[in-house]
Amino acid sequence: MIKQRLFTPGPTPVPEETLLELARPVTYHRTAEQRQILTEVMENLQYVFQTKNPVLVLTASGTGGMEACVSNTIAPGQKAILLCAGRWGERWRGILKAFGTNLISIDAEYGKAIPPEQLEKALKEHPDTVAVFTTLNETSTGVALDIESYGKLVAATPALLAVDAISGLGAMECRTDDWKIDLCVTGSQKALMMPPGLAFVTASEKAWQRMETPANRSFYFDLKRYKAKLNEPDTPFTPANTLIKAQRISLAKIKAEGIEKVWARHLLLGKATRAAIQAMGLSLFAERPSNALTVITVPAGIDGNAVLSKMEKNYGYKLANGQDNLKGKIWRLSHMGWCDPFDVIGAISALELVLTDSGFPLTSGAGVAAFQKVIAGKQ
Repeated sequence: MIKQRLFTPGPTPVPEETLLELARPVTYHRTAEQRQILTEVMENLQYVFQTKNPVLVLTASGTGGMEACVSNTIAPGQKAILLCAGRWGERWRGILKAFGTNLISIDAEYGKAIPPEQLEKALKEHPDTVAVFTTLNETSTGVALDIESYGKLVAATPALLAVDAISGLGAMECRTDDWKIDLCVTGSQKALMMPPGLAFVTASEKAWQRMETPANRSFYFDLKRYKAKLNEPDTPFTPANTLIKAQRISLAKIKAEGIEKVWARHLLLGKATRAAIQAMGLSLFAERPSNALTVITVPAGIDGNAVLSKMEKNYGYKLANGQDNLKGKIWRLSHMGWCDPFDVIGAISALELVLTDSGFPLTSGAGVAAFQKVIAGKQ
């Protein structure tokens, strides 16, 4: 029997204590105890988001949180700029089109980032822009976008900056308030070390003022309904209270470690993994790599789909394939959330074994050695 090990960029491995919480009996969701748990979760989310503004808890996937950002702030026909560097930028595009937005799109070739200068130019050409939508960590390509620079540019205009931080928050530096992010959304199943099912959204005062206009076209995702319940505290609709209880456990682990140490841990894992991949003679796909995952270009002559299948079948390591037109062309190795160097080094070792078996010219142990040197501070 082969132990299964999850290295996809969502869902990610969940701590044992969190899983045990999920095994407890279901309880009623409108109690003083549940309100206290919700309070603790929201306070710890503020810490992870690095914001003083309230963080709203939605029972939905991250896409639900993204839709809430759109439906609450933009009326049909209003103009928005989209910074799209991958499939999750395309997710913003789909939502914005569904709500009748007048969309100005800045698209990067997959694997590339979008320079802040392109956004600056677009804002000058389109002064009637009401919002800019982008992604902290593009998991389809492994690209990290320069949110801090985007924030400085957008803050100087009446527009809002909305950031999909679903796969980056908790793994990469993201300072919502300091970086002038007006709408920031994440999901439970990535670096927050939980199963899917919860979305979290925070809004700046600038965003809340925008929501006073009659742009809202949502019922379940009406953020003002959620804000109105904060004083109780409660949620306007039935929450996934079992997930909220479990999220409390994972957030407490993040808080105990310290968010800057969490960022540093992911930075080290990212650096070590990139060194390992290059030492194996492989190429990195992203020009501005994320620390949440490493995306590897499948080398010529190697069947990318077959390698992933063999890793899972023979060694129990589940990596993610490319999506859409990148399927079979890249491998996505996550190192976010509940994992440490000894977890990731196993994935590197398994990849070496399968590549060697596939005929790829590789010095056995090269990737593992390079990984160890970075972890040991010798490279």
